[in-house]
Amino acid sequence: MADAGTPIRRSLFLHAPIRRGPRRMLERMLALVDDDTPADGPEGPVAVLERRMAELLGKECALFFPSGTMAQQTALRVHADRRGRRTFAAHPHTHLDVWEEQGYNAVHGLLFRATGDPHELMTADDLAGIGEPPAAVVWELPQRDLGGLLPSWDELCEQVAIVRATGAAAHLDGARLWEAQTFYRRPFDEIAALFDTVYVSLYKSLQGVRGAVLASDAATVDVARVWRQRLGGGIRDAWPLALAALVHLDTLADEMPAYREHAIALAAAINADGAARAFPDPPQTPLFHVHLPADRRAVERAGQALLAERGIQLWGRVRSASEPGRCSFEVTVGENAMDFTPDEVAALIRDVLARAAEPVNAGRR
Repeated sequence: MADAGTPIRRSLFLHAPIRRGPRRMLERMLALVDDDTPADGPEGPVAVLERRMAELLGKECALFFPSGTMAQQTALRVHADRRGRRTFAAHPHTHLDVWEEQGYNAVHGLLFRATGDPHELMTADDLAGIGEPPAAVVWELPQRDLGGLLPSWDELCEQVAIVRATGAAAHLDGARLWEAQTFYRRPFDEIAALFDTVYVSLYKSLQGVRGAVLASDAATVDVARVWRQRLGGGIRDAWPLALAALVHLDTLADEMPAYREHAIALAAAINADGAARAFPDPPQTPLFHVHLPADRRAVERAGQALLAERGIQLWGRVRSASEPGRCSFEVTVGENAMDFTPDEVAALIRDVLARAAEPVNAGRR
């Protein structure tokens, strides 16, 4: 990540602040309201957002949460209590286990069954091989830590059918559902119809400020509302968060195909250059990974030097690899990344690798 005092002039990273600083975001939010817009109630921004999301996803109801962590844990808790089962299954890289300090267990007493190979997508055979029927199975679409990979539509339908046959619920981690839709090219409600509960993030693809929405049938949302209050999520005055999400809700689906095509062009240029490797090739969504033949710490130093000298940020985080001397970073193409041409990105990666190969403390001429 960039130092707090380092000015970022251009960034390949989706959530760099250069495109959506506070003033621009506030101006866009103001355009959605007038003097008669209430802060709360059935016509307030939160209620409007919930109705819009329920309609988009084809569900009876949707409920705002201050975080995706809370929304997903709530969904799993409701499914577990209904079925009298305490286990949920998901890919080994599920966000619920990797990034949330095992809150599903510490708060809710749930158990996680890692399913499938850590380096591959879950398969129908993996799901059929779960011995103990779980309360729910979680699909992350796309699978972020695998470079945005997705099962085919037929594979996904088969997997959900296997899970439903055990009495388990199907839950969608749709934090990046807009990216996934560019691959499936099906209406959002058709994708969401496969799942009992659907979570979407309000700050990832939508580039809002924070928050999440959980969508399902009315009875499930009623119980989820109780758990939201128990977990401290029934916050007052959430209208600014809802407004920030509504800013891009009407336009994002139209912009995503161009982002996906640009991601494909960026990945092709990187692979043609040969200094690094983009995966998947081609990307299935606007998200892909760039694998570098260099040590993570050396790459991080090189990225900081590039940022300090030219004001260019290439990533939010560099990931280590199981193979020594290699690392990777994620690219999610959005408004920021559209400023970069494919050849320019390939050249910048080559520059980073050249810097990473220099001895520590060596100066650049």
